[in-house]
Amino acid sequence: MTGLLVLAGTPIGDVEDAPPRLARELAEADLVAAEDTRRLRRLTQALGVVPGGRVVSYFEGNEVSRTPELVEALTGGARVLLVTDAGMPSVSDPGYRLVAAAVAAGVRVTAVPGPSAVLTALAMSGLPVDRFCFEGFLPRKAGERAGRLREVAAEPRTMVFFEAPHRLAEALAAMAEAFGGDRPAAVCRELTKTYEEVRRGPLEELAEWAAAGVRGEITVVVAGAPPAAPTRLEPAELARLVTVREEAGERRKEAIAAVAAQAGLPKREVFDAVVAAKHAAPGAG
Repeated sequence: MTGLLVLAGTPIGDVEDAPPRLARELAEADLVAAEDTRRLRRLTQALGVVPGGRVVSYFEGNEVSRTPELVEALTGGARVLLVTDAGMPSVSDPGYRLVAAAVAAGVRVTAVPGPSAVLTALAMSGLPVDRFCFEGFLPRKAGERAGRLREVAAEPRTMVFFEAPHRLAEALAAMAEAFGGDRPAAVCRELTKTYEEVRRGPLEELAEWAAAGVRGEITVVVAGAPPAAPTRLEPAELARLVTVREEAGERRKEAIAAVAAQAGLPKREVFDAVVAAKHAAPGAG
């Protein structure tokens, strides 16, 4: 009988945001895999709980080598709890490799939902939240970063990025160049912590503000690209489209109405284009 992999969300700042189930899972797990065992120790002390099982490290440097060990424990029936330094495992944190390997091994995976910097920043940004995408950390090298931003410059959904404080000014300046300096955005700093701050404004202004130096954990939310303005058709093209429909059997009235709807124009404007084309035709009296 296989075990269970539990992905547990941890506070992104205020320890009081810890999910109520987290303490119980820490106490009941056979094995706790932590991104940083020292930070886990501080968290367990704050929660007043002692891990019931063995604690091992699981971070970027040992993910590849430690994943088989954890999967072996899972297939042997162990309850393994995975926690990262802040937020949900796998979201720009260790976890994806273990989840994929556990699923491939037929191990059940569940989660203890918890705080998320992505959703917290999105909700506080004041930008549209009906559709959004998470882009994680941008590449560190300027050329690769510019290329990534060009790829998403036309993205219509609100975008959420993580960024290191010492690279924030450069990242915002690159976003302003790729998206336009007037694109609305919000820089969310130290969410749920004592010095929490949300700075909102156009990308160009935010880049100038960040140039003086910013500290803390950073999440950047950027508005999606505005809808492209429809291309306005010339009168001759409007008349041609009406003619095509007429030759296909439509009556002129219906053809004009259809072209007007297609072009987003008043029917009168399309009618005038048809009349003008008729008068401009060779042999017109």
